[in-house]
Amino acid sequence: MNAKVWLIGAGPGDPELLTLKAVRALGEAEVVLIDDLVNLQILEHCPQARVIAVGKRGGCRSTPQAFIQRLMLRYARQGRCVARLKGGDPCIFGRGGEEATWLQAHGVEAELVNGITAGLAGASQCGISLTLRGVSRGVTLVTAHTQDDSPLNWQGLAQGGTTLVVYMGVSKLAEVQQGLLAGGLAANTPVAMIENASLPQQREQRSSLRQLCEDAERFKLCSPAVLVIGQVAAQGAAASALLQIPA
Repeated sequence: MNAKVWLIGAGPGDPELLTLKAVRALGEAEVVLIDDLVNLQILEHCPQARVIAVGKRGGCRSTPQAFIQRLMLRYARQGRCVARLKGGDPCIFGRGGEEATWLQAHGVEAELVNGITAGLAGASQCGISLTLRGVSRGVTLVTAHTQDDSPLNWQGLAQGGTTLVVYMGVSKLAEVQQGLLAGGLAANTPVAMIENASLPQQREQRSSLRQLCEDAERFKLCSPAVLVIGQVAAQGAAASALLQIPA
């Protein structure tokens, strides 16, 4: 049997957002390596599989990436059907591309299965369209954490003219706020903070770039959460008060 690993996006949390292709791959899997943020209800699609938790969360004790890769390689070389189950989409801050390249370099076929990313699902459930005719012609997905802690190009992000969706930014709210303001983004730019996207416990808080840190503290914003920054974040019934924020 040819060695193969499925790199599967489990979506943002709601198990009904899982794709049919992901369900089929999980039904074939004999070993499933599962991330922390994956909804455990999804494991109903692979009752036959051995499930191994390989959680990776910012600020917490995490399974080393090198160890995860060795596990995938070991089971694949044993002829097992292996699934690496990740929250969101494996290619949106999920290291899916890195893992696929590494596995292929070691003679193992890797197939990516897309999942809905949290920024899209969370925004949609808050009544926000990330692109909107006459308001935003594009969207930029960015993580507040970089591998080498180098600063982001805040000026480029601020002046890009797109909706910004910031992942992994809860611990760096001040940096996000200050960077975008210094880069030239207007202080009254609408912001939506979305916690636990797509889950029953999803929460949202509308704010402005000026008030971001104060409102996040009052709201007690916690990870996992995404920020939607731009005029589209004024959409939805919960944003009515935001429309009164002065320039």
